[in-house]
Amino acid sequence: MSISQLKAWAALAALALLSLTISAAWALEEEAQAAKDEGMRLYGLGISAETIPYLEPAAQAGDVEAMYYLGEVHRLRHMGLTQAAMDWYLQAAEQGDIHAMLRLFQGGACTAGDECPEGYDDWHYAAMDIVKPQAEAGDPDAMLAMFDIYRMFDEPRRAGEWLELAAEAGQPEAQTILGNQILDGRGWYLTNGRRLSAAEAWFRKAAEQGYVPAMNRLSEVLADLDEHESAWQWLMHASEGGHINGRLGEGWCNLNPHEWGDERCPLAQDVVKGWAVLYAIAQETGNRSAKSIMDWNSDELSAEQRKEAEALAEAEWIGREPPLSNFPPRFGY
Repeated sequence: MSISQLKAWAALAALALLSLTISAAWALEEEAQAAKDEGMRLYGLGISAETIPYLEPAAQAGDVEAMYYLGEVHRLRHMGLTQAAMDWYLQAAEQGDIHAMLRLFQGGACTAGDECPEGYDDWHYAAMDIVKPQAEAGDPDAMLAMFDIYRMFDEPRRAGEWLELAAEAGQPEAQTILGNQILDGRGWYLTNGRRLSAAEAWFRKAAEQGYVPAMNRLSEVLADLDEHESAWQWLMHASEGGHINGRLGEGWCNLNPHEWGDERCPLAQDVVKGWAVLYAIAQETGNRSAKSIMDWNSDELSAEQRKEAEALAEAEWIGREPPLSNFPPRFGY
């Protein structure tokens, strides 16, 4: 991998840092796109092994996002940089995918596998060369990428500075990460209430941009601040956005408001709707929490109500868009 190649990829990467991937130069065939969509849906649910045959057609057709996530699936399944994971990361990195480069560095592709970017000591240096000019020019997504890159350099202070810059520039994922870090102890606050309020402010900024993971976190923090009406409203926004936690809350609150929490649940009991929502979650995702809640509350419904609820689930809840997801971060564990 030459320096000239990397500089060319840097120019390409500038066009696509909104998602930090480079899309294929052509549209995927309809069948490959549909398969990729299903693979990404399964990945969002944490069902990793089944995603492989769905993502492979798109990756083989040149879709860089599919390449990267195939690398992720193989890495997560085996808890390390397998040959299959490295092969997909290398293909994505060759197209300028920053996070694929960082995974190659993390996994020792250069030091242990002799797969190094030409002209660089290791992959995180190559990633830095692509992203830093864009971050310094004010691109919020590039600023967030700098947070990830400096973590690979084991420079937490510099990483934190870039995270703050990205959050202040309005990058919703950065705002959510910053809120989470505040809850985990970042910064000094006189009381826990002030810490919660500081985190709440960042989650709100991201949630108001439509970032679903922030909606879920905002709901949780508002509940901790005893702002239960607002907490419920944001939980419903998260549910509408496809967040499993929000949808679980909606189902449980309807099925058994007292069990879910009288302060947290502002609804009158609607066992048919509650069962329908939870039944749909269980059918679509196999979610154990949904199944457990249904088991605990099986006596709440008559056989006729259960039949009505399952019909309602089929009519209104199963297959609802956007699809349910845990919203795993692109560059997580």
